[in-house]
Amino acid sequence: MALLVLEDGRHFRGRPYGAEGVTTGEIVFNTSMTGYQETLTDPSYHRQIVVMTAPHIGNTGVNSEDPESGRIWVAGYVVRDPSPRPSNWRSERSLEAELVDQGIVGMCDVDTRAITLHLRERGAMRAGIFSGAAAVDEHGRRRSYEELVKMVRETEPMTGQDLAGDVTTAAAYLIEPPAGVRVVGTVVAVDLGIKGMTPALMARRGLNVWVVPRSITWPELKALKPDGVFFSNGPGDPAAAGAELDLLRSVLDAKIPFFGICYGNQLLGRALGFGTYKLGFGHRGVNHPVMDRNTGKVEITAHNHGFAVDVPLDGPVQAPYGGGRFGRVEVSHVDLNDQVVEGLRLLDRPAFSVQYHPEAAAGPHDAAYLFDRFAALMKKA
Repeated sequence: MALLVLEDGRHFRGRPYGAEGVTTGEIVFNTSMTGYQETLTDPSYHRQIVVMTAPHIGNTGVNSEDPESGRIWVAGYVVRDPSPRPSNWRSERSLEAELVDQGIVGMCDVDTRAITLHLRERGAMRAGIFSGAAAVDEHGRRRSYEELVKMVRETEPMTGQDLAGDVTTAAAYLIEPPAGVRVVGTVVAVDLGIKGMTPALMARRGLNVWVVPRSITWPELKALKPDGVFFSNGPGDPAAAGAELDLLRSVLDAKIPFFGICYGNQLLGRALGFGTYKLGFGHRGVNHPVMDRNTGKVEITAHNHGFAVDVPLDGPVQAPYGGGRFGRVEVSHVDLNDQVVEGLRLLDRPAFSVQYHPEAAAGPHDAAYLFDRFAALMKKA
């Protein structure tokens, strides 16, 4: 038996899937119908229990080519109907075997639609999965729901959490362009929870990409002589960031071309003096329609964020930080589902950002042009 217990007292029964035990974290839902291996290995899901809304998970197994990082980062995993065995020519082992090997506690045979509807109504909240011996006390009796709810409520909420330090690289490393691709520039990518496909796509465009720890200082960054600076996706509350904002403001002062995605977009907003806020239940999936307000083009995009930037949609406006030190900024992209800000563009500095994943492993690829836009911005500078 496995139990999913939410902090508001709602609970669901199912079967253990993956490792047995106990795990707690913020519970969120993901609407992707494909790419579960990329979801599991996305560092932005650190300390989150992920509920998959697609009913059948595990059909294609797992392989050694698709992970976006060196490990699974989700705190827990909830699915409805796991595949009893994978069926795909690229499969190397089953998803459940991978979850067991990495100690990821999960559950299955549970009504994920009911969980998702509850989270849409009540918002993202803390939760816990209790399976196997963790679901019973020392006398073999099932633990009371009151006891389990108490354990869940003792978990730290996502608001106020500075988590990028948990997922960043320990040392800088270089991703070079593939053989036969001419080098056209150098990017310093600050790893706040970067996915592996991101530097790979920049390298394909002729860029040497230095992936560096989030603790890099401004003198250390300058010593790499970047033609551009990139801030990645990552977990946690952007309001808890500190040194990253000072580093980004130094980049903007130096007028080095800047591109940020996801957490990087939120940090750009804060560096400019705007606030951020927590969304009710966030955007997580590969099917979010976003409009580029400059071109009118609508892109289907990949998202994983629970926070958003609070910037006026009616722009351009003067960035408030430092009495307008960085000039004007406009909202470049909006989510057509809820009008959440999905991109920023500075008009007086070579800098822009988006709230979604242009690398979009495992898809869609409508936003891949943003890497070309970044390369063109560096060339122009």
